[in-house]
Amino acid sequence: MLGNGAVLLRGPRALSYKRAMSETIHFPRHLILAGAMAAGILLALAVHMLGARYGLDLGGLWQSDGAFMPAGSAIAWWLIATVGFSSGYFIANIMHSAVSGEIPQRARNFLVVVGVLMLAGIGQAISGPSPVPSAAGVLAGLAVLCLGALMAFCGAHFALRKS
Repeated sequence: MLGNGAVLLRGPRALSYKRAMSETIHFPRHLILAGAMAAGILLALAVHMLGARYGLDLGGLWQSDGAFMPAGSAIAWWLIATVGFSSGYFIANIMHSAVSGEIPQRARNFLVVVGVLMLAGIGQAISGPSPVPSAAGVLAGLAVLCLGALMAFCGAHFALRKS
């Protein structure tokens, strides 16, 4: 009923689809955590392979020619741990923002293109034969896998905890 005695036959006017407020979609945390961990592990393995090309290999840890750890091995450990943690953190933040609709479509497309180009460049750089002997390479690969998984989990957990 309107103020002048007229009766309103229809209900209140609905907002158009463009004006309606979008609902926030909540994605399960364990899926974001798993995706960030997988990406962190892959990036840690890629950094390990690139580092082995330039002499920063973990295989130096298992050589028994000296009493001290080679500096290249120590730098490789820290580099792999840093890449694992930071990639887990940033990818978890990006995935959480993308699911909640905070990243525009252009930014998503840009991130996809940058990721594909990075993976193509890494694939090109590591396509040659490995300079690390096979037994030490297998042990180093397993160590990188474990270190990358642990650090990516810590980074992703830290990112999801604050959100």
